[in-house]
This record gives sequence, C-alpha cells and structure tokens, in this order.
Amino acid sequence: MPDTSLPHRAPNHPIDPIFINRWSPRAFDSNSIPDADLQTILEAARWAPSAFNVQPWRFVYSRRGDEHWNTQLDLLDPFNKSWAQNASALVFVISDKIVSGDGTRPDSPSNYNSFDAGAAWAQLALQASISGYKAHAMAGLYFDQAQKALKLPDRYKVEVAVAIGKNTAPDFLAPELQEREVPSQRLASDDIIFAGTFS
Repeated sequence: MPDTSLPHRAPNHPIDPIFINRWSPRAFDSNSIPDADLQTILEAARWAPSAFNVQPWRFVYSRRGDEHWNTQLDLLDPFNKSWAQNASALVFVISDKIVSGDGTRPDSPSNYNSFDAGAAWAQLALQASISGYKAHAMAGLYFDQAQKALKLPDRYKVEVAVAIGKNTAPDFLAPELQEREVPSQRLASDDIIFAGTFS
C-alpha cells in the first residue's frame, strides 16, 4: 500500500491512504469547477449504500458565478459564508423523510434517511479527494430559509451544505482559522470500538 501524504495522520491498522488524505479545509482557491468534475463527485454519492435501497438522498447545487450561487451562499451562517464564498461549488445534501409505499404498504416515516444521506456525503467527500478537490460539510446554515429557497417539498429535509473546491494556502483566512487549517486527528480506537458490549 502506498504511503500517505499526511504521515502525521497514522492509522492503527492498514487502510487505503484515501481515508487518511481526506480532510475538510476552509481555504479554497476561488476557481471555477468544470461541470464534468462536479458531476463525477455527485455520481460517487449516488452510488452510496442505503437501507432497502430506498436511496433517500437528493442534491441541490450551484457552481461559482451561476444564477443560484449568491442565493445559496446566503443560506450559510456568517461564519461559514466567510470562507465558503471562496469555494467552487456548493451542494446541499437533502434526505427524503418518507419511505414511499409500493402497493403492498403505505407511505411511512423513515428512521434512516439521515444515516443514508450521511453515507452519500462520505462518498462525495472521498471522490472529491480522488478528483483533486476537497469537500467541507457545514451544519451552520439557515435550515428554514434553505427549505424555502431550494423549493423543497415538506417530505424533504436539508441535512448539510457542502463546499467543494481546490485547497490553497490559508493566508487570506482569519488568523484563528489559519491555525485550524490542518487535518484533524481522530479519537483513539479504544475509545470508540468495543467487543461484545459498550464499555
């Protein structure tokens, strides 16, 4: 297995370097993203696993400078907008709260829509890294406004917004953000993985 380019992020067990190299920066270079590149990233998300193959995820996006960019940017809280404005694309990850009936059963509330949408986000983020981009998910947004601005029917829920772009030097970020512009570590395996029972 090839060495990771981030040796200070050392896994406890052998894994593919893509999992170590993926991280969520805030410094983006403000360049546009070709539609083909963005569609590849979204295609990876489309192939995520889902319970009963319901596939509850939906994606609403804008690319830098298009007719929807400013509207979607304004759905982020001021902190996230301050740096995400330099991204190349914004993607809102949405989930369907209802499992549609199939003739043998009626529509019913879903208990796993957010979980499955999270799987789609993870695949999106990994494909972004593979494609030479970075993706940063944000929960700091105006959810009620997003519901209306994105014209979502009531059965759909905004989960997160994602900024996508090419990572660059963080010189233009606020000093406190420059200090945080490094790949984070993870909790120790013994703190999160248990055999048999939770302890």
